[in-house]
Amino acid sequence: MATAQQLTGVARSLRDAGHEVTVIAARHGYDDPRRTFSAHERWHGIDIHRVSSVPLGKKSRWRRALNFGSFLVTCAGRLLFTPRHDVVVALTSPPLISWLASMFTRVKGGHLIFWVMDLNPDEAIAAGWLRQDSFAGLLLAHLLKSSLRRAARIVVLDRFMKERVVAKGIAEETIAVVPPAFDASIHFDREGRQAFRRRYSLQNKFVVMYAGNHSPCNPLDTLLAAAKLLKDRDDILFLFVGGGSELDKVKESAATLGNIRWLPYQPQAELSALLSAADLHAVVMGDAFTGIIHPSKIYNLLAIGSPFIFIGPGASHVVDIIAAGRSDVLGTHANHGQSQKVAQLIAERADYARVGTERPSRSQSLSQFNLKPGILAVIEAAGAQTPPALNIEPDARASASQV
Repeated sequence: MATAQQLTGVARSLRDAGHEVTVIAARHGYDDPRRTFSAHERWHGIDIHRVSSVPLGKKSRWRRALNFGSFLVTCAGRLLFTPRHDVVVALTSPPLISWLASMFTRVKGGHLIFWVMDLNPDEAIAAGWLRQDSFAGLLLAHLLKSSLRRAARIVVLDRFMKERVVAKGIAEETIAVVPPAFDASIHFDREGRQAFRRRYSLQNKFVVMYAGNHSPCNPLDTLLAAAKLLKDRDDILFLFVGGGSELDKVKESAATLGNIRWLPYQPQAELSALLSAADLHAVVMGDAFTGIIHPSKIYNLLAIGSPFIFIGPGASHVVDIIAAGRSDVLGTHANHGQSQKVAQLIAERADYARVGTERPSRSQSLSQFNLKPGILAVIEAAGAQTPPALNIEPDARASASQV
């Protein structure tokens, strides 16, 4: 889970800086709810407390709702016995966890940092899961605004997300725009690439990879349609890695098309090899989700110098990166529904690769995307008036991060 990976990096950096760090997380696996982790663990000097929830997974909305709801109840119970902390960092997964954190700081004290990874109920409304004028929609919107107003500082990921938060009546001066961090350990791994491609029989294939969450927020229809248009190209293979509610669409396409394969989430330790194994990556975001979600894998692709194609709205942080025109950003853009254009761009890149060109070296454009110094400064400034201690919420599997 990308948010957990981001929080893991920040938690470790805070610990390295001498802060006491506590994490409250879920006991069950994100993609595989049958996987259970220990209730308490001391990991790299970080105290991790995991609470139980109803492990139904995320294959349907009611399952996700029951999973999230039960986690919120047990998390609230855990917070009752959690002492005051100087700074509480709350994410946005699951929805309402930021409100729990705001109540925790209201009752026990401390400063709230609201780290907005996505916006809910905005995301649920844009996905069609929730009506904006429904009781649940209105209640969730009210609780989100309450969390935002309680926060000493709000961290958002891009300028579009900031615009949405400001539109909710939040003062601009409380908002910091800090893009997600790339993993400093991520690099183009030539040996790992070759080993991964041998393991899954990808030799002599031009591999187009989509790695990440398969969600309605990241609709894959255009990419799957492009795969169908290229079904007669024996040299091109589409590899989907990850999981989510949209994975069934991939499996259905794979059952009828010989150029599509899929794999479950891969271990974090193999991330460099996994990303390096692709010849072209696909980054996808739904048109309605500008400023609501922020596909962060783009930064890891920049770190390994990988070519990518972005399928999504023109108003987005990914297009901003492409439009900057840097020679070390090898990205192209297509809108949803332009499957013919996507197929053409992929075919052209595959034909270009035949001439034996080497993969580019690690991108040098990453300094502007280094999250850690920015968010560390925000957190430390919030706790500057009190002894260094930190509580982090909630869904961060620090010892079991996944791609």
